Amino acid sequence: MKKSLLTIQFLLFILPLAIFSQSKQEISYDSDRTLKNEERYPGALILSKVENQVYFNHDGIEVWCDNAVFYKASNFFKAYGNIRMQQGDSVSMTSNYAEYNGDTEFAFASGRVKMQRPQTTLETDSLFFDRIKQQAYYRSGGTVRDTASVLKSKIGRYYMEDNKYSFVSDVVVTNPEYVIHSEQLDFYSDNGHAYLYGPSTIESETSTVYCERGFYDTRTDFGYFVKNSRIDYDNRILKGDSLYFNRSNSFASATNNIQVIDTINKSRITGHYAEVYREKDSVFITKKALAATLQEKDSLFIHSDTIMVTGKPDKRILRGYYDVRLFKEGMSGRSDSIYSDQKSGLTKLTNLKRLGNKKPVLWSENNQITGDSIHLFSNTTTEKLDSLLVFEDAFLIQKDSIEGFNQLKGKVLTGYFDDNSLHEVIINKNTETLNYMRNSENQLIGINKTLASSIKVRFEDKLIEDIYYYNTVTGQLTPENEFPPNLLKLQGFNWRGEERILSKDGLFEDQPEPELTKIKGIPLPDEPEEFFEDREKDDLLLDRNSRLRPEILNNRKSDTLKFKNEKLRDTLKPEPKKSTTTKKKNG
Repeated sequence: MKKSLLTIQFLLFILPLAIFSQSKQEISYDSDRTLKNEERYPGALILSKVENQVYFNHDGIEVWCDNAVFYKASNFFKAYGNIRMQQGDSVSMTSNYAEYNGDTEFAFASGRVKMQRPQTTLETDSLFFDRIKQQAYYRSGGTVRDTASVLKSKIGRYYMEDNKYSFVSDVVVTNPEYVIHSEQLDFYSDNGHAYLYGPSTIESETSTVYCERGFYDTRTDFGYFVKNSRIDYDNRILKGDSLYFNRSNSFASATNNIQVIDTINKSRITGHYAEVYREKDSVFITKKALAATLQEKDSLFIHSDTIMVTGKPDKRILRGYYDVRLFKEGMSGRSDSIYSDQKSGLTKLTNLKRLGNKKPVLWSENNQITGDSIHLFSNTTTEKLDSLLVFEDAFLIQKDSIEGFNQLKGKVLTGYFDDNSLHEVIINKNTETLNYMRNSENQLIGINKTLASSIKVRFEDKLIEDIYYYNTVTGQLTPENEFPPNLLKLQGFNWRGEERILSKDGLFEDQPEPELTKIKGIPLPDEPEEFFEDREKDDLLLDRNSRLRPEILNNRKSDTLKFKNEKLRDTLKPEPKKSTTTKKKNG
C-alpha cells in the first residue's frame, strides 16, 4: 500500500514536468549556411539559403524562408524572404517577414501576408497567429476571398476550429450580384453563412436590404433579417418584424407588423404577413390586411382577409377577397370581393356568393346603395370620386330626417359626385320610388309612391332635394295616416345601417386580432475572449529581440471584436433595466 502511494505521488510530481517539457518542445531547423555574428545578433544563429530554403519545424508547423535569425536559447526565430508556413494540410501562409516563438506558439507575419484555407484566402499587411487558440487576427485591414465573395474589413479574427471569421469596422462583402456593408459580420467559410450585426445593407441593382440583425447565405443568395429590417425595390418598400429574402427567385416575405409601401402610387398596405414577387410585380398580404391609398386630404382604406396587388407601377391592380370593407371620409362600403384598377380609376365591389343573399353595399353620406355589383370611377388626375354604376337590382335608401326611409330602386343606377359628395342619381328600367314629401318647414305632407321608366334625383346638403320622373306609369301622394303600413317598404328593402363603417377603426370591428407568428430571432454572438492575454513583464509573447514592441501585443478598445454599439440587443426581448453598478455583457 505504501509502495502504491509512493508511485502515485511520483506520477503526480512527474506528470506536470512531462506536460511542461512537451509545451517547451524545441524548434528544429535545417540550413545550407549557418553563421554567428555575436556583435550584431548576440546568442543567435544566422541561417541562409544557398540552394535550399532555410527550414524550421516545431510540433507540426513547418516554415521555409530565404534567411533567418534563430535564437535557439529563446526558442524564437525571425524569418525573411519568400516565407511559407504550413500547419498540416489545412493552413498555409506566405509573407515577406515572420516571427515565431516556440514556447508560446505565437507567430507574427507581415508584408503581403496570404493565409490559405480550403475554402478561403486571407490577405493582409500584418497578421498575428496563436497556435494554441488556433486563431488568427489582423487590425490593419484585410481581404478574405471566398468561393463566391470578397470580404474586406479593418479588423478581423479567424477561428480555425469553427472555420469562422469575425469582422469589425467598415466591413464590405462584394459579390458579382450585390455588395454588403456592415458594422460587424461573422462569416463561416465552410458554408458561406454570414451573420450581420449593427446597421447593415445589402445593395444590388434591383434592391437594397437594410437590417440591424440579419443572416445571409452568400452562396445560395437568401437571407433572414430582424430588427428595423426593410427591403427597398425601385418602387416598393417592404418592412416587417422579420424578413425573408431570396435573390435567386426574386422573392421576399415579411412577418408581423408588415408594411408594403408603393412609392409611385402613394399607397401603403399593412398586415402581419406579406409576400413580394419582384419580377412578377405582385404582392400578397393577409392577417389584418389594410390597403391605404394616400391622398392629400382624402385617403381611401380597404380591408379584407387577403389583398393582392399585381402589375407594373403604371398599371397596378388591387384585389381583395372575403369580407371586404372600405372607408374614406363621407363614404364606406362592404362586399365579398373588390377589384381596383389604379390606371383607369375603376373600383368594383362584387359578391362571390360567400355572403349569402347580402349584396355589395355602399354608404355615401346619408345614402345606402346596394346592387349585384357596384362600380366606382375616380378621376385619375384629381383622385376624387367621379361617378358610380350599380348593376341589377339597384336600391338606394336614405333615412328620412324624422321617420321612415326614402327609397329608390331600379335595374341600373348611375350616380355622379361633386367634390366626393353624391349630387345626382339616375335610375333606369322598372324604377320604383317611395319618399316622404315635406314642405319648406320640414312638415310631412304625404308619402309618394311612384312607378316610372326612369328617374333623376338631385341632392342638396346630402338630402334628396328633387326627383324627376320620366314616362310615369303610376304615382300618388298619400297622406301618412292613409298610407298602408305594410307598404312602407319596397320589395327588396334591406336597411343595413348597423353594418355601416364610420371610421378607419371600424374596418376591424367585430374581428379578432390575428395570432401572430412567433419569430425566431438571431442571437448575439458570444463575447469572445481577448486575443492578447495579459502577461507578466518578463513573460513575452514573442521575444525581446522581436521587431514588435511588447505594448503592441495588447488589446485595444478601438479595434476589439466586442460590439461597440451596446444597443445591439435581441429585439425580441424586453429592454434591459439600466444598472448603475455593473455593466451586463451582450449575450
